[in-house]
Amino acid sequence: MNRRNTVGVKVGNIQIGGGAPVVVQSMTNTDTADIEGTVQQVYELARAGSELVRITVDRDESAAAVAHIRDKLDARGCHVPLIGDFHFNGHKLLEAYPDCAEALGKYRINPGNVGRGSKRDPQFAQMIEFACRYEKPVRIGVNWGSLDQSVLARLLDENALLAEPKPLPEVMREAVITSALESANKAVELGLPKDRIVLSCKMSGVQELIAVYESLAPRSDFALHLGLTEAGMGSKGIVASTAALSVLLRQGIGDTIRISLTPEPGADRILEVIVAQEILQSLGVRAFTPTVISCPGCGRTTSDYFQKLAQQIQSHMRHQMPIWKKQYKGVEDMHVAVMGCVVNGPGESKNANIGISLPGTGEQPVAPVFEDGQKTVTLKGDHIAEEFQAIVERYVQSHYGQVEA
Repeated sequence: MNRRNTVGVKVGNIQIGGGAPVVVQSMTNTDTADIEGTVQQVYELARAGSELVRITVDRDESAAAVAHIRDKLDARGCHVPLIGDFHFNGHKLLEAYPDCAEALGKYRINPGNVGRGSKRDPQFAQMIEFACRYEKPVRIGVNWGSLDQSVLARLLDENALLAEPKPLPEVMREAVITSALESANKAVELGLPKDRIVLSCKMSGVQELIAVYESLAPRSDFALHLGLTEAGMGSKGIVASTAALSVLLRQGIGDTIRISLTPEPGADRILEVIVAQEILQSLGVRAFTPTVISCPGCGRTTSDYFQKLAQQIQSHMRHQMPIWKKQYKGVEDMHVAVMGCVVNGPGESKNANIGISLPGTGEQPVAPVFEDGQKTVTLKGDHIAEEFQAIVERYVQSHYGQVEA
């Protein structure tokens, strides 16, 4: 799966690139100055499986809060590294708040927003200087919507002189890549080691993102962060992110990912973590939680009982995973089948580690349970869901070895 050998970057106890598994990250949408609110959301994201969490550091109040957020998370036993998202004034904030600079696990710099005109290079150098001083890695993240205009202008001028000028979209994609690579090389010149640099070139269009990373990947050995920026809301954002990242990950491109979903009003922020995990698990890149196999339903399954059971079992296993992964080695590779009738039910249940074939419309009201291909019990009555959940728990305890201390 690894097409290239990227340089490994350590962020706290997490490694990005260098042959390490692809890392899942997310970002809070709280006001970082709201210490309690940010601590709670970071904790929830980390519990859901986010291995890195980015927070906004945009003003004095948020910078002053970072060290307190770190302390409160550590007190809760949550040691997920925090990434500081800086734009426009990061050089000032890192200088004014050394506790913030120290508490963060990584800094995120956008070359297009680090400074304008004559201020750009000195302010970029200041950010890199702080990264060197505090021995922090940096993500140099170029975004389509905030591209360094000086780089774009230079490439447009060069393109205009060609006998056959390239189309504007191609020049703009090259400007994104050039901005990232030139900034990374400048950081190295300023003293930041390559093993403390992660690059990203985020686009908002699926085809543009694929084209950019397919061009960027062979041109450097920096670790790469993937994400479709401004992916959108709901199914649109999920499908677009999945389409783009799957193509790249299948080629071995990408060392860490984030799914940038617009949350529904009042919705849980952890959906972006779950989607990232599901993409990696569906591709066979990593496993995070047991897989639930369930049928879509048809005229044979007019009752919604099997749907509710599938939802309940999947929710239960995801909720249990923070506990299970500390106790049971390999449990994330388990397959559970929840099927709705006799057509595919028994077969899928036999092929799973543990499965149940519920009665469809007009079928005998019994539900055989299979463990490793063998029928072990037949459930009846009003408590099938609770009994099957207990069977799943017993299977986990008896089939997966204890995690070594």
